[in-house]
Amino acid sequence: MTDTIVVKIGSSSLTSDEGGLNRERITFFAHELAALHQAGHQVLLVTSGAVAAGFRKIGYASRPKIIHEKQAAAAVGQALLMQAYQEAFGSYGAQDGIGVAQILLTRMDFSNRRRIQNAQMTIEELLKQRIVPIINENDTVSTEELKFSDNDTLSALVGNMVKAKQLVIITDMDGLYTEDPRKNPAAKRIDRVDQISDDILGFAGGAGSSVGTGGMRSKIEAARMAMRGGVPTFIGRVVEPGDLQLAVSGRGRGTYFDTRLHNLPMKKQWLGFHSMPQGRIFVDDGAERALLEGGKSLLPAGIRTIEGDFHPGDVVEVCNMLGQTLGRGVVNYAAWQAQAAAGLSSEEVRRRVEVVRMEVIHRDEWVTLKA
Repeated sequence: MTDTIVVKIGSSSLTSDEGGLNRERITFFAHELAALHQAGHQVLLVTSGAVAAGFRKIGYASRPKIIHEKQAAAAVGQALLMQAYQEAFGSYGAQDGIGVAQILLTRMDFSNRRRIQNAQMTIEELLKQRIVPIINENDTVSTEELKFSDNDTLSALVGNMVKAKQLVIITDMDGLYTEDPRKNPAAKRIDRVDQISDDILGFAGGAGSSVGTGGMRSKIEAARMAMRGGVPTFIGRVVEPGDLQLAVSGRGRGTYFDTRLHNLPMKKQWLGFHSMPQGRIFVDDGAERALLEGGKSLLPAGIRTIEGDFHPGDVVEVCNMLGQTLGRGVVNYAAWQAQAAAGLSSEEVRRRVEVVRMEVIHRDEWVTLKA
């Protein structure tokens, strides 16, 4: 079976500090990706850079902050970005080089099961034809409320969608450190992580560039999302020829985030990462153990309180009493039914509340999100 590798490259790696594309860097990364492609891997690129590439061309003195200005800059910059990639991949190898395809996605595409299945089938066909899909957020139509927080998140969702063997997030740092090594030379790099704890998140800092939006913390959050979907992740530098192949082979300049979990089916991916919860259910310690460790369904007895106005068939988040998200599920109860049945035994529920089935969330309609 051919391995699928998803590579994410941010704005700071593709553009100058003043804005505009750095053609030399784009050519370098295209050749690194082409080498993976030539080695037999199926390669997808998640790229940032449209706004950074376009804002100078459109006449703005600096990267815009107003939404319609950013959308205008992205509309200009996306065409420039794809042209640069087409030329760079086209110059690699024999004849016409390696073909590329543009795919623009929004958060709404992922939240709609039919649309994301269509996107998945399109990507699979492109990979089958040995085309490199180049994926970016559709900034010209995305609204602030429904945007991905950054393309790190988008890369994790894409990695899960295609059941990638590995996600590679390229950054200007050679991995995760205990402190910022630019400020403290004694900081130590963490080579491997198998669970993203609060300590690991605490090591991540803010954004490191004026042209990008994602700092190390967003990359760690993306790694956690990919790991939940069964996709191991590498975060690090690719600066010299062959660095990307070293990253994929386990010898890269960065931090590896390992996972023992298996790839999630598309239904579970949608439920866990793309659906829009309509409410929250808070459960006691016993229900938490039953859901996370016992492989059980959620019964009314474990519910303590609810938030939101949901209906049977809606997706809800389930949290413990500390407010930590345990997972998501498709609920069989309306909000008023869940509140009326909260804390009751199954026998009492049958007497007091009219429900179609006893499980508030059936195990088959549940996905765990707590590591």
